[in-house]
Amino acid sequence: MENVIIVGNVAEDPFAIDVGHTFGQEADLSDIISLKNFANGEFCPRFISDETDLTRIGEKLQGCTVVIVSANSDSHSRQSLAMRNFLIARAAKDNGASKVILVEPDLFYSAQDRGPRTEHGRTAIPRDEKDLKKFDGQPFSSFMYAQLLKAAGVDGVVTIHNHSHSVQDVFRTIFAGDFVNLRPIELYAHYLKHSDMVEPGLDGSNLVFCAPDKGALEFVEQMHKEMAMPGLGLCKMSKERTGERKVEIQVAADSPVSLAELEGKDIVVFDDMVRTGSTIVKCCQALKLGKPRRILFCVSHFYSSEEGRENMAAGVIDEILTLNTLPTILNRDTQGRLRKKMVVLKIEKWISRHLRSYFGQDSGKLEHDFYSVDMSSKNPRWKGSSRG
Repeated sequence: MENVIIVGNVAEDPFAIDVGHTFGQEADLSDIISLKNFANGEFCPRFISDETDLTRIGEKLQGCTVVIVSANSDSHSRQSLAMRNFLIARAAKDNGASKVILVEPDLFYSAQDRGPRTEHGRTAIPRDEKDLKKFDGQPFSSFMYAQLLKAAGVDGVVTIHNHSHSVQDVFRTIFAGDFVNLRPIELYAHYLKHSDMVEPGLDGSNLVFCAPDKGALEFVEQMHKEMAMPGLGLCKMSKERTGERKVEIQVAADSPVSLAELEGKDIVVFDDMVRTGSTIVKCCQALKLGKPRRILFCVSHFYSSEEGRENMAAGVIDEILTLNTLPTILNRDTQGRLRKKMVVLKIEKWISRHLRSYFGQDSGKLEHDFYSVDMSSKNPRWKGSSRG
């Protein structure tokens, strides 16, 4: 598709390169855009053109849609990447691009989804004084980020499994509905069905999906539906926060599957993100009391902090399934001791398939080959051919 140009916001970014390649873009990203810095440190992107062509100055991108792929980077902070997004979008529009789409798998500033006043963000239940005070003195950063993207020239945003209803409302409003929150339901379902990660039984009666809190329940219910297994169980947890970083978790009184019914079964706990891992470990400890065969943790955004790696190395979690929305998770050093139970689904093909659909194109072979698997040889299930 000659009228669609895919670029990254960091030179030679493997994630952006793979999205462009699987989309079908033949040109190298480095031949499309130069991401340079002036001597004073200022960033200046430049879409490359023929220096001898004086006929289309400022119009090289006329009629084109530019897709900016923005993933985390070891070499740049999120603040730096955000500024790069603004300037690349502006460069595209100032040189004739008809549309700019930002693909940001883990949408920046989503954790700052509220401000100190009642109109600063939406929550599932009305905000009380305690919730407002939590954000006292802070900016409503996710709202500002959306505003700045729009002002820079971004017309639409694609992200993955965003956790905040407030952020989703803001982006849908500012981008007039051109906001897509891709949910990796089919990815997880396909892998769980076609790998040996779990042993569900013929009708799913040996498998239970678990929602660690109310916020995750709707996603887990959708996963339950996608699996289409009549015997598949659903377990709901009850979480009560007793301090800034203290929570009490147990199987909810109204859970369809009780603690006593977990014995001998495989349990998959789903969540959108993990940072320290302390909450999810407590959840799994509570589930362990039911004597299941295995407990697996499935999470879309894996922030690999030292504390998180230490917590999740605990024996209550048998295996972890995640996506490379934060591409550094593919680094074995980043995985640390968790490499022996870490499985990463690489999603560049899945994103490319969505982009082709977005632009009205057939996804072709990507329909049945829409992700690849990466796991360490230290994982007991590694067979030498699993790594994508």
